[in-house]
Amino acid sequence: MRNNLTTLDLLVFFVYLIGVSGYGFYIYQSKKKAEQSTKDYFLAEGSLTWWAIGASMIASNISAEQFIGMSGSGFKVGVAVAAYEWVAAVVLIIVAVFFMPVYLKNKIFTMPQFLEQRYNSTLSLIMSIFWLFLYVLVNLTSILYLGALALSNLVGGDSFHTIIILLALFALLISIGGMKVVGYTDVVQVVVLVVGGLVTTYIALSLVSTKFGLGGGAISGFNALMDKAPDHFRMIFDKPTGATPQVEVDKYLALPGIAMYFAGQWIVNLNYWGCNQYITQRALGADLHTARTGILFAGMLKLMMPVIVMLPGIAAYVLYRNGSLQAEMASTGAFNSDNAYSAILTFLPNGLKGLSMAALTAAIVASLAGKVNSISTIFTLDIYKRYLNKDASEKKQVLVGRFTILAAVVLSVAFTWKDLLGIGGEGGFQFIQKYTGFISPGILAVFLLGMFWKRTTATAGIVGILAGFALSVFFNNYAPAVLGPETLLYTAFRNGAGTYEIPFLICMGLSFAITMVLMVSVSLAGPVVNARAIQLDSSMFRVGKQTLTLIVITMLLLTALYVKFW
Repeated sequence: MRNNLTTLDLLVFFVYLIGVSGYGFYIYQSKKKAEQSTKDYFLAEGSLTWWAIGASMIASNISAEQFIGMSGSGFKVGVAVAAYEWVAAVVLIIVAVFFMPVYLKNKIFTMPQFLEQRYNSTLSLIMSIFWLFLYVLVNLTSILYLGALALSNLVGGDSFHTIIILLALFALLISIGGMKVVGYTDVVQVVVLVVGGLVTTYIALSLVSTKFGLGGGAISGFNALMDKAPDHFRMIFDKPTGATPQVEVDKYLALPGIAMYFAGQWIVNLNYWGCNQYITQRALGADLHTARTGILFAGMLKLMMPVIVMLPGIAAYVLYRNGSLQAEMASTGAFNSDNAYSAILTFLPNGLKGLSMAALTAAIVASLAGKVNSISTIFTLDIYKRYLNKDASEKKQVLVGRFTILAAVVLSVAFTWKDLLGIGGEGGFQFIQKYTGFISPGILAVFLLGMFWKRTTATAGIVGILAGFALSVFFNNYAPAVLGPETLLYTAFRNGAGTYEIPFLICMGLSFAITMVLMVSVSLAGPVVNARAIQLDSSMFRVGKQTLTLIVITMLLLTALYVKFW
């Protein structure tokens, strides 16, 4: 493998490290106060500009799960995996127009705080614990694992565990300064990851063009991809029949055709972008206009993300199928589709390899820093302050927040060290989507009904959270065996292991629909009570000309993309 870094690569990479660290220290020093308040530390006290909010959201979102996991999914299924990114662009419009006014009008700092204000403290505590376990055991560990996997493939040697520690330490350095440091360093991170990502995509397409004697250009390389792998340029997979090859069945299980647009895609994206402390925290300290503009800016950036994170995976597929990248795709001892991105990186020229490594590191560290900051916020404000030390001073809360960051990083390193959760077994991107999907239906149902139906009761909220989780586990793990592969509700398909499975995006849709029915039924069966203090009126959802212009531009671009690949 061509995985040796030159002096120029290392120089470019260390310029990035020193630049981001120095900028972060400058932000921390310039905005440091004698006694930092909790709002200042956790929410940046409204000091983030719209471009910082949008860039930070994208930098935190585009992590190892996209660069490595989605590139691996691009290798396996092709352009259809871009649905996660392009549906997200529409969802960000919904969040900007309908969700954010509710949060800001009611002065919400954390998502558990919304649940307590709308429902009760019991539901808030349940979800605080849910989110902490999810963020540490699924998100942090998968980001670390996939990032270390890719970088160790690039660096070579037995460097996996060393890279885990270095990534954790760098994220710790960035996040310990609070949301201001995270937010503004994310602006630098997103520039690095976009530029480095585009360079990698250009090189990947040029490699394909050269492979087939087309001159080495990116455009000719893209045309070669469409010619050599037409099955990888379909947005919609057909529903399998008895004669469908297993490889196509597996694609459908991951992305179940048109059905996913009526179920899981909306649920996973609305939950991620609208009900997720990790994402909404960037905008919660801003005024409504700034928050909306930043979120819509993030939506426009989302449209280009598949070019950066998906096309290299399809390029790796075409090259691999035609005899190249054989050793690179098996660099971990056996073939692994998640090696696709790092396999392309090994063929970058001197200097550019260092830039792409910096882009990948930027994506990993930005996500780690944002995630641990959200963990710190939820634990400090919703558990420590509320249940462990109600009289804690502002200074004490900030200190507890910093210790929480340290604890979260140490735990994630421990679980990543031996891949205790089996992240590498089913592909990193699918791992994250599937296990996040266990709680997404219940959370989204509780938030939607809590925001927009005053009749929803606290009892219904608790039922919704627990039922959403239980139904997700049932449909994902037990429904085909208990009810058989064919029912009125769904069709299960035989997976590569020989057992029947329902596409997890369909499982999410079924769980969400049943949870909504249960919550409405419980609310209507209970006593009529006044909704708790959530301010809501139609004037909150009005948008100005600038916001409307951004929405129209985003929708036109999205329409053009779907027309191209439908």
